[in-house]
Amino acid sequence: MSNSFKTLGFAPQLEKLIEANGFTSPTPIQMKAIPLVRQGYDLLAAAQTGTGKTAAFVLPMLQKMIEEPTLYQKRVPRVLVLTPTRELAAQVGETILSLGKDLGVRSAVVFGGVGINPQKAAIAKGLDFLVATPGRLLDLMNQGFAGLSKTHILILDEADRMLDMGFLPD
Repeated sequence: MSNSFKTLGFAPQLEKLIEANGFTSPTPIQMKAIPLVRQGYDLLAAAQTGTGKTAAFVLPMLQKMIEEPTLYQKRVPRVLVLTPTRELAAQVGETILSLGKDLGVRSAVVFGGVGINPQKAAIAKGLDFLVATPGRLLDLMNQGFAGLSKTHILILDEADRMLDMGFLPD
């Protein structure tokens, strides 16, 4: 099998964005994970930092948005990405913005330590991706500003780290 993103069967507009973002060939984690995620399998994956894990889950989700566009559900994301830190949340959010550019994908990144009102406003508009830290997500859910009733996909990014940080009860 050729080591090319073209072998992964992405839509032409997504292939252009992959190329525009400087991705030349998939990393081993991407070659293994992307086909499984595209087929709807649950997946637990581990790889070193810098190996493209974020793109390994963002790209198939973007493809799904292209294949199955839906109306935005107010306050209910299609995909929830839970991260342990605001830095990782921001990084994932940047990846979604850069790979989803020109696809009409809506996303929001929410974490504590900053004003909650702009985050509420972003969620209220409806979105595809919600990237959140556990504490802020719980705050928003408890206030009725974020529901998960129609969320189709949950991604726990660095789940082991969230557990190490004491988020198990949450």
